[in-house]
Amino acid sequence: MVTTKVFLVFGLTVILSIIFGSAVMSNILQEPNRELNMWPMSSSEGSSYNTAIEIVGLSNQYSTSEPVDIKINVHDNSFDCGDLYITIYSSGKNAVTQGGYFEQCFEQGNYLLPLGDTFSEIIDTPGSYEIVAEMISKELKNISIRGIFTVK
Repeated sequence: MVTTKVFLVFGLTVILSIIFGSAVMSNILQEPNRELNMWPMSSSEGSSYNTAIEIVGLSNQYSTSEPVDIKINVHDNSFDCGDLYITIYSSGKNAVTQGGYFEQCFEQGNYLLPLGDTFSEIIDTPGSYEIVAEMISKELKNISIRGIFTVK
């Protein structure tokens, strides 16, 4: 008798919750321009432009012996210190190379990053690539920019 009550109280509640949640999710995803984004930190929107950050020195095309040499320019005054990550992805969204520059603190008016270092990578395989630069402040505020280039 007790096991029947336990099943009704707990088991049936879990089953009904899953059914109800699935129905609601299915209904929401049927609306136009809706998608299920399980990782909100990594957007799949393609190329984006954020006016608070830009990639300086990125060309549209490189040769297999020419380095991708870039700097990042931050225009947002709230980013006076943070970590900078620059990643190059292949057309299959596989990371080809990544650079991490920590504690990038800069003075007012001098926003070219990385400070005291350079991001310079040679991509020796021809193809289309996407470069993503992301700046994360100590307050965990983040801004990012994407660019696309080809290697021939």
